Amino acid sequence: MDLDDLAARLNQAADRIEPVTRRRMRHVGTAGVARIRQNASGRPGPNVITGRYRASWRSETRGIPYGAQCTIGTNAPQGRRLESGFYGPDSLGRVYAQPPFPHVQPAIGFLEDTLHQQMRAAVGELFGD
Repeated sequence: MDLDDLAARLNQAADRIEPVTRRRMRHVGTAGVARIRQNASGRPGPNVITGRYRASWRSETRGIPYGAQCTIGTNAPQGRRLESGFYGPDSLGRVYAQPPFPHVQPAIGFLEDTLHQQMRAAVGELFGD
């Protein structure tokens, strides 16, 4: 491959990088939410009582210049306490000794592997390899 061919391939890739990476990041977010929900379906994670907490997990994918980013989270107030535990009095003076029920931390390795897999696939898609 000569330098002119390489320059043309890089220019083509630059034009397509945002939609390709956005689609791939959306997949990472969907897979991450599914794994966290799975981990929040009983021990060692939290038990399911109503299912509202599990359903509260969302991912948001947005484009950034020459790429995309994904945020996974919940607005449920019990999220941090369930993941990390809580010991001591709360703001109302009630005393808790709640152990942690990790469900996000165990999903991190899976998310990392999925992200690497999707970014490798994006590079292959962009350069036709």
